[in-house]
Amino acid sequence: MSKYKENERKKAIDLIKNSELFEGCKAGGEYRKIRRDFVLSDENYNLYHSIREDVKTYFKENRISWWGNGQKRPTAHVLSSQIACVNHLFPIRNDRDEVLKIAQIICKDIIDVFVIETDKFPPAYIAFEAVSNKDYLNECEKGKKPTRGTLCTSIDALIYAKHKNGKSYFLAIEWKYTENFENKDKSVEDRKGEPKGTNGKGKERLDRYVNNAPNLIPNSKQLKIKLSDYKSSIYFIDPFYQLMRQTLWAEQMIAHRNSEKISAEDFIHVHVIPLGNSDLLGKTHPRSNKTMEATWQENLQDPNKYKIISPGDLLADIDTNKFGELKKYLEKRYW
Repeated sequence: MSKYKENERKKAIDLIKNSELFEGCKAGGEYRKIRRDFVLSDENYNLYHSIREDVKTYFKENRISWWGNGQKRPTAHVLSSQIACVNHLFPIRNDRDEVLKIAQIICKDIIDVFVIETDKFPPAYIAFEAVSNKDYLNECEKGKKPTRGTLCTSIDALIYAKHKNGKSYFLAIEWKYTENFENKDKSVEDRKGEPKGTNGKGKERLDRYVNNAPNLIPNSKQLKIKLSDYKSSIYFIDPFYQLMRQTLWAEQMIAHRNSEKISAEDFIHVHVIPLGNSDLLGKTHPRSNKTMEATWQENLQDPNKYKIISPGDLLADIDTNKFGELKKYLEKRYW
């Protein structure tokens, strides 16, 4: 376990015991079939009080899976990054001015934000667990569409914006909390039930993103490094494997903008990571001898399309007259 995750667990346990943050809800909920003191006994109290019912309705009506193998209910695990994402962003999703402030933290040249009409209940300025209308990344079973939050590449939070250059943009947000990665090679992973060393899952991934039409990585304009063999390349090593897929998602959404319900001409890929998570931010990766940020940027044609922002910085400019209580909650729990 990383040092940051260990510290955040201790902090969460103390908050459950000694503060009103969780409104008296006790610990002792189950995670992986074991009762734990960093899991709440009632998952509802893991959500900020003003969004509890609305966010559950939003996930249900949009057929979004909660984190945890397709769960239909929010997790009670207090260190969930999905819960952190909705606690930060869902309370302000209907407020155009506040969402615009967040968009301008991401890119100062954003001049407007739009309602994302593909959502239900009701559409607003931020969508969660966003997917494409069609399976552009070869990830779904034949004939099936992407499902939000599970079994395909999805975007934790999406803002649809206008740049001062006149182009429409996707601001694609990936939210992290205590995550740390072990640099697993996703291109050599075995499939369960098959002989060790046959790399069944790894070969499937190589076919999906490299070999099968439309040859996604070789034809990507943003993924800079081109190879004759992508096996064990940086694009298949955690955490870059996820960043690669989300980059391809954004590119394909733009390439198919004429057939997508929301049409963008460009994108910015945002990694929201707490400043304290030095295990993720400061780790030197063996392939590059550089941090995650530096490693990923040197693999991109345009490094400016990828940004890391802390949760506190992302919400730094929101109106405390309207969202002062929310900000205090987030500061105490997450920042």
